[in-house]
Amino acid sequence: MTSEVSQVSLRELPMDNWMAHLPSAMWDTPLCFMAIPGSHNAITYCLDKNDRSPVDLTQPDMLQKLDKYMKPLIRPFVYKWAIAQECNVREQLDSGVRYCDMRIARRPNDSSDDLYFYHGVYTTITVETVLKEISEWLDVHPKEVVILSLSHFQGLSQELHSQLVSTIKSVFDSKLCPKTECVTLRNLWSRGFQVIISYEHNVANCHHDLWSHIPYWWANKSKAEALIEEFERRKQNGRPGGFFVTGINLTEDLKYICSHPTESLKDMVMSTYPTLLGWVRQQKPGSRTGSLNIIAGDFVTESKFVPTVIALNEHLFEGTT
Repeated sequence: MTSEVSQVSLRELPMDNWMAHLPSAMWDTPLCFMAIPGSHNAITYCLDKNDRSPVDLTQPDMLQKLDKYMKPLIRPFVYKWAIAQECNVREQLDSGVRYCDMRIARRPNDSSDDLYFYHGVYTTITVETVLKEISEWLDVHPKEVVILSLSHFQGLSQELHSQLVSTIKSVFDSKLCPKTECVTLRNLWSRGFQVIISYEHNVANCHHDLWSHIPYWWANKSKAEALIEEFERRKQNGRPGGFFVTGINLTEDLKYICSHPTESLKDMVMSTYPTLLGWVRQQKPGSRTGSLNIIAGDFVTESKFVPTVIALNEHLFEGTT
């Protein structure tokens, strides 16, 4: 086992098929003990830039009022700070992303039952369209497994939840992994399961193929050093038992945005990636206190983020888990 792995640099694997190319010694490692690259606010590359689209209802009252009365002035700021990924979902999957954070909403005053994603404003693309794109991508990548975290559900009635669950089951069908399953690559491959759906609503309790919410460590910091300090503190308390996400995504508030008028979220993120990835390189996956699992970030295709996270799995062969 050691000789097989020592000859493999996981950083060099083909990113669109990296799970398929992992050494056989890793096929029986539970995915919750592996390092998995994730995309924070994954579906923000297609935010609606039509001025008639409202800002989402979670935004501060002040911003909603400013947007209403000073839209031409305010909207450019909203877009600059709301877009967290520029590549579409297929490109993110091709780059090696295997966890997607998806925030779902019904657009206000929409006469249809279509559901969208949102962050600041709503997307132009529907939830069903994105799920179908992911399913089609998985058809071509039969050994890859994706974890989709569906959350927020702004404006969804019980009936819309039922429709969404029906859509999920219709689109993914036999690819859906039941929550009772032993989640190792060998086991998933043998059963043809490729999709784990984390559904942050009590509706999940009624469906054997919807997993409950996956914990997300969010530091709520605008500086890389403060974010790292917060995660180091959390690590001392031990990791959750199953899947969990460490979000190395920085958070800006209205005060920060106003004090950096010429910047964007991307400017903020890219300037801190050297520091954040330096910290990521020091992390280890596994079951012990202090080990990490899914690591999610913004603009994940723009840096060495994905191969850096995947390479952490080399620690699984050092007896450090």
